[in-house]
Amino acid sequence: MFRASVLTLFPEMFPGPLGLSLAGRALGEAWGLDTHAIRDFATDRHRTVDDTPAGGGPGMVMKADVLARAIDHASPDGDPRPRLYMSPRGRPLTQGFVRELAAGPGAVILCGRFEGVDERLIAARGLTEISIGDYVLSGGELAALVLLDAVVRLLPGVMGHAESGTEESFETGLLEYPHYTRPQVFEGLTIPEILVSGDHAKIARWRRAEAERLTRERRPDLWAKRGG
Repeated sequence: MFRASVLTLFPEMFPGPLGLSLAGRALGEAWGLDTHAIRDFATDRHRTVDDTPAGGGPGMVMKADVLARAIDHASPDGDPRPRLYMSPRGRPLTQGFVRELAAGPGAVILCGRFEGVDERLIAARGLTEISIGDYVLSGGELAALVLLDAVVRLLPGVMGHAESGTEESFETGLLEYPHYTRPQVFEGLTIPEILVSGDHAKIARWRRAEAERLTRERRPDLWAKRGG
């Protein structure tokens, strides 16, 4: 079973939305989640987890020694799960990486706060930095929820139809084609005739063409990667 261990200053944020809908129904069966409060691993009476940045500057930096104790507790020697640190400077989260994680035993996820974490911790504990986009959040918790939502929905038995996970944006390097459903006419707009023709070969070609059109128009970067 896929097992996620989340290290955070705010364990009450989990499972959050992951306790609802498909992910929530699968929690405890298709996947497991445990949270670790980073302050529990501080050793002073104030439960200090941060300090001023070396060299000066604004904000505070999370302490390497406290975080190391938290990681070692959640992920002892021999744990095969990758250790991830949610960071805006990290490797972009992609559907391909999500599929890699979903095929593995789980993940240990560190959620930073303040200005970030002591750089020495990243090297000492082999953390892989992961970014969900080119923007900055107040902390890594929301980013961790995004990552886990993307992974959990791909686990066996979570989605109703296995095909749902393969006919989506980014799975083939294209954005997803448009979808329609009843009523046939909505505010004067009709479902494209080909989708109600019953000709599945033509429908497949139309969907492919629409996916390519949307990708060219909206994500030329993705289209260029395909050699388009």
